[in-house]
Amino acid sequence: MSRRCELTGKAVQVGHKVSHSNIKTKTRRLPNLQAKRFWSPEKKRFVSLRVSTAAMRTIDKIGLDAYAKRAGIKL
Repeated sequence: MSRRCELTGKAVQVGHKVSHSNIKTKTRRLPNLQAKRFWSPEKKRFVSLRVSTAAMRTIDKIGLDAYAKRAGIKL
């Protein structure tokens, strides 16, 4: 299972962890993904998605079906 939000497309980013002596080691910055069931009023059923917390807040504001339509995703 990839670490990618199914709605926003947020994924792992790679960066450097920099020590006091300026030695750089690669590190991974993981998105805050949560597995969650959302109710879809159009389909009248639950939809299970792995989404970022930013996407969850947007779904709370505008609704799952409107957000999926905006993102161009078929549920």
